[in-house]
Amino acid sequence: MKKILVPIDFSDNADRALAAAKLLADKETTQLLILHAYQPPVPDLTVPSGAGMIPLSPDLEESFRERLEQYVTAAEEQGYQADGIWTIGGIHPAVFEAIEQFKPTLVVLGRTGTGGFLDKLIGSSATRIGLDAPCPVLIIPPQATPKTFHEIVYATQLEYDENDILRKALPLFKSLGGRVTFLKINSDAQPDIQSDDQYKSQIMAEFPLTEDDFVTRNSDSVIQGIENYCDEIKADLLVMAARERGFLEGFFTNPSLTKKMIIDTHIPLLIYHIND
Repeated sequence: MKKILVPIDFSDNADRALAAAKLLADKETTQLLILHAYQPPVPDLTVPSGAGMIPLSPDLEESFRERLEQYVTAAEEQGYQADGIWTIGGIHPAVFEAIEQFKPTLVVLGRTGTGGFLDKLIGSSATRIGLDAPCPVLIIPPQATPKTFHEIVYATQLEYDENDILRKALPLFKSLGGRVTFLKINSDAQPDIQSDDQYKSQIMAEFPLTEDDFVTRNSDSVIQGIENYCDEIKADLLVMAARERGFLEGFFTNPSLTKKMIIDTHIPLLIYHIND
C-alpha cells in the first residue's frame, strides 16, 4: 500500500482513524498523507454578499498548522513516512482534490455520530466520501478502537462479479495476517436473483478458498444479520463492495445497503467499489 490519505479534525474520531491507518501502513513503503481541511467561521449574514469569506486570523491559522505538523512529527517519530496536507474549505471537496492530486491507495477517516436518527436523516461526510471516492475507503466508527485486523468479514450478496475487488483485497488481508470469512445474509428484504453457487464457484476457481470460507445466515434484516455475525465472531473489520446505482434504484426502490452500513455499523468498515 503506497499511500494512505487520512483526513483529520483533531478529534478523538480522527485519532482513531489515524491509528487504524498506522495498522495498515508499512513503515518502509507506505506514505501517510495527513490532511486537515479548515472551515472558516460562517460569515455574518448582515455583511453584503460581495464582501466574501471572512479571512483567517494569522494566529488561528498558525495554531491549526502547528497542530497538523504535530501529527506529522508524531507519526515520523514512530517510524512512519508522513506528510501533512493543509487546505481551507469543506472536507468533501478537500478529500477529493487530494485523491486527484496524490492518488492514494486508501482513504481512512473517522465517522461522527452513533447511527441515531439525525445521522440517518442528514448523513455525514463519511457517507459521501465512502460511496463516492474512486478508491477504497476505511471508515472507523466512534465506538471502535482498532488494535488489529485479524478477524475479517467480507459481506457479499453473491449477486455480482467481485473478483476484481478480491484481487486487491485478499493480498491486503494476507499482509495483515487476517482470516477472512465470506458472509451472505438471506433476507426477504434483499432480492436474491442469481444462484449463490455461480459466484462462489467463480471465486473459488481463482482464489485459494473453499466452501468452509463461506457462511450463510438468515435474518429479517440484512444489516442486523451482518452485525450479529460480526459480533458473534468478534470481527475486527467488515468489508463490503458498493455497487453504483441509478438515481431511482438507489433512492427509491432499493436504498444502498452500504450507505446504511456506513451510518449504522459499530465495526470498522472497508468499502470497495464495483463499477458497472
